[in-house]
Amino acid sequence: MQAFYTMHIKVCIFLERRSTRSVKVAKKPKKILKKSKRITKKTKVVKKTKPQVKHSVSRSAARETVPQCPPLGLESLKVKDNQLKASSFKRRGLGPHRGRLNIQSGIEDGDIYDGAWCAQYRDEKQWLEVDALRLTRFTGVLLQGRNSIWSWDVVYTYKVQFSNDSLVWKPSMNGTEEAVFEGNQDADTPVLALFNTSTVARYIRINPQTWYENGTQGDICLRAEVLGCTVPDPNNIYPWQTEPAASKDKLDFRHHNYKEMRKLMKAVNEACPDITRIYSIGKSYKGLKLYVMEISDNPGKHELGEPEFRYVAGMHGNEALGREILLNLMEYLCQEYKRGDQRIVRLIKDTRIHLLPSMNPDGYEMAFKKGSELAGWAFGRYSYEGIDMNHNFADLNSVMWNAIELETDRSKLINHYFPIPEQYTSEDAFVASETRAVINWMQNIPFVLGANLHGGELVVTYPFDMTRDWAPQEHTPTSDESFFRWLATAYASTNQVMSNPDRRPCHNKDFLRYNNIINGAEWHNVPGSMNDFSYLHTNCFEVTVELSCDKFPHASELPIEWENNRESLLVYMEQVHRGIKGIVRDKDTEAGIPDAIIKVDDIDHHIRSVADGDYWRLLNPGEYRVTASAEGYFPSSRTCQVMYDFFPTICDFNLTKMPNQRLKEILAKGGKLPKDLQLRLRQLRLRKLRGAG
Repeated sequence: MQAFYTMHIKVCIFLERRSTRSVKVAKKPKKILKKSKRITKKTKVVKKTKPQVKHSVSRSAARETVPQCPPLGLESLKVKDNQLKASSFKRRGLGPHRGRLNIQSGIEDGDIYDGAWCAQYRDEKQWLEVDALRLTRFTGVLLQGRNSIWSWDVVYTYKVQFSNDSLVWKPSMNGTEEAVFEGNQDADTPVLALFNTSTVARYIRINPQTWYENGTQGDICLRAEVLGCTVPDPNNIYPWQTEPAASKDKLDFRHHNYKEMRKLMKAVNEACPDITRIYSIGKSYKGLKLYVMEISDNPGKHELGEPEFRYVAGMHGNEALGREILLNLMEYLCQEYKRGDQRIVRLIKDTRIHLLPSMNPDGYEMAFKKGSELAGWAFGRYSYEGIDMNHNFADLNSVMWNAIELETDRSKLINHYFPIPEQYTSEDAFVASETRAVINWMQNIPFVLGANLHGGELVVTYPFDMTRDWAPQEHTPTSDESFFRWLATAYASTNQVMSNPDRRPCHNKDFLRYNNIINGAEWHNVPGSMNDFSYLHTNCFEVTVELSCDKFPHASELPIEWENNRESLLVYMEQVHRGIKGIVRDKDTEAGIPDAIIKVDDIDHHIRSVADGDYWRLLNPGEYRVTASAEGYFPSSRTCQVMYDFFPTICDFNLTKMPNQRLKEILAKGGKLPKDLQLRLRQLRLRKLRGAG
């Protein structure tokens, strides 16, 4: 065993010397921090002021300081639970498997989903260990404090050790002294420490030295990510574990800032000018345009009978994966259309697709400057004005539920196209300019289906997102519950990570128990959500897709994330062709009738025809009794059969005008009533007068 370890050390030393030139080395400090005494003896109260550690190397803001080596994957779950060990832990919910960067705790402390690794003891012998499973050139560590509503725990300083066998450990050095690195001053901001010299090993330990303590309060708790590059291991005779294959698609897998995003969209438009169009729906608070890529065989025009589909990403600026996936989707659709892929050609010819990659460009630019690991959990989430746009749409749920409580005659209740409250549209309303732009977009284009891409979890949620009685969590279904469950399942079941039965939960809820789909309000109450607004104010059905545990994955992980979601993105778009569609026409003139109401028996939610009389009603397979009605026309009903095929059933309606409507149209055109009709009207009036007398 000793000979084996010696050979490893020789390989490590050789690789260290080769790799040192490519690693940024911090300026050598002049002073060395003396070994501190046990903190519990040093002071009763350790203030939240920054400890003086003059020879540590830390970075928490500049993107350019992130070294070439990517994260091992504690945050993204690439590092499995069995690769994490600790000297001790207080309980299962604070075990080493919870010591992952940006992991979020549950509402209550003490459950199995707590927000950090916490040692059972308070001394300098505690450690969190990561097994990289093979030789790795370690270059740095990112540290966070404990995520908790009720507790405040951070590690101020720490040491790092390395090993090839987890028995003999070598400390990270700063010259001739053991290096001590700066940790955290708050619980949320990630702090990056780069090693003065990179070290090749298999195992790494984080060994806290000082931490927050206030009397009996204050534990050794941390969340971490480790940066490292895999290196060849000449002594490894075992085949390496199977890893997800990198994507074979020739796409631009990297993070794009605003200028780079515009450049990529322009390149796609130039490569496929016949099927793409770039347009803007408005501007952010700081004046950045909200660009949309339209993909259709006839861009710029709504075609009769062709459904409109949308994907929206970047509502929260720090949730960057959705943005990159939509940019990749633009490239992919263009390339595959040119290649003649029949599935893509059919999708583009039969669907008008709209892709909004960045709804919150101001927030994204803030997070982008920090970098994928340093943005933390919430930096860049909100608009520049500090607005969470997923809580910023008009609350039409309360309007609907208040009307239900006040109206005794249910036949008088409306169940769709709820008007926006007047106070919401006023200039001084606390509504983000980005939200207003998206609402106008939703009103101007007759979308049928959409999805809002988020990050930080692995689940698909469907409306309603808001609970009826403002409970924190409560299942609150729509009238289209069964179809929304189908939509959510269509995405989740084809996503490579969500559909993996062996995956672990991201944070504090095991969505595998729900087949990776959940009613939004059952997860947590979200008033003013985009999904609820879309369902109650327009014809569009929309779900939220939480794409990954990691909100802002490292660029090296983007090809794998694309592979995880590519099929799901396509399958979900194809659902826009499920159900029934048709045209509501005037029986005499054959002109399309706009705003005709389409009612499906036993589903208390109607939709309306659009400007040319065409409509789309999303439905699961089955037989339905459908009624079309419009002002001034007699209603018409028919039975429509929805099949399992990926194309809708055609259900057209020809409506007959009521006599009063004919009269109104004649008078509106300045015409005169026929003499015989005038005579009959006089006779009717006389009869009414005599009856009254």
